[in-house]
Amino acid sequence: MQQQKINYLGPVSEASVEDRSDFIWKCYAHVVGAILAFAAIEVYLFSSGIAEAIALPMLANWWMVFGAFILVGWAATHAAHRIESRQLQYAAFAVFIVAEALVFAPLLYMANLTQPGVIDSAAGVTLLGSVGLIAVAMITRKDFSFLRGLLMWGFMLALVAIVGGFIFGYHLGTWFSVAMIGFAGAAVLYDTSNILHHYPQDRYVAASMQLFASIAMMFWYILQLFMSRD
Repeated sequence: MQQQKINYLGPVSEASVEDRSDFIWKCYAHVVGAILAFAAIEVYLFSSGIAEAIALPMLANWWMVFGAFILVGWAATHAAHRIESRQLQYAAFAVFIVAEALVFAPLLYMANLTQPGVIDSAAGVTLLGSVGLIAVAMITRKDFSFLRGLLMWGFMLALVAIVGGFIFGYHLGTWFSVAMIGFAGAAVLYDTSNILHHYPQDRYVAASMQLFASIAMMFWYILQLFMSRD
């Protein structure tokens, strides 16, 4: 239904070369801006002591952090496909960036406390991986819309695993993080493909929010994977 809605509004692939280039540039400029804004908010949260105040109670309820992360990601995906107003798209994007920064605060606080330097390493790998996947989609010009079904199933399986871990008390472990990194990589390919082929020209804010959500998810699990190393 979401894919059909996007196509009905007029895919960017039908636009002129100049309009397509302008749309793509706007999308990636917004993603870069969102990443910089996210980093700036995190710096403020840590320098002001807010990150510690958020992290300490939530670290004792780690499943709440997981739940908040999933909920925020789902909300971003829903907003990216449903909101028509440009002003509301920007408002949703801003709220999403702030929400992501708050949800990430406990994980980043724990990472900085236990393994200084691991955040920079995880961020570097995330950016390199995202750029590489985006380059693959742009160079090949392949339509990765076939990944939609796989991503939906993958999300449901991950959700079942997380809920099962909460109910039965088992640890998801390293391989779950590896699987979710692969899932996030597929999501980046899918989002980039939609930007190239399916989003309408006036929905670059929503498209950027969708891609930023996938990159944030990749960073989350790469950081968790790095933190799991001895």
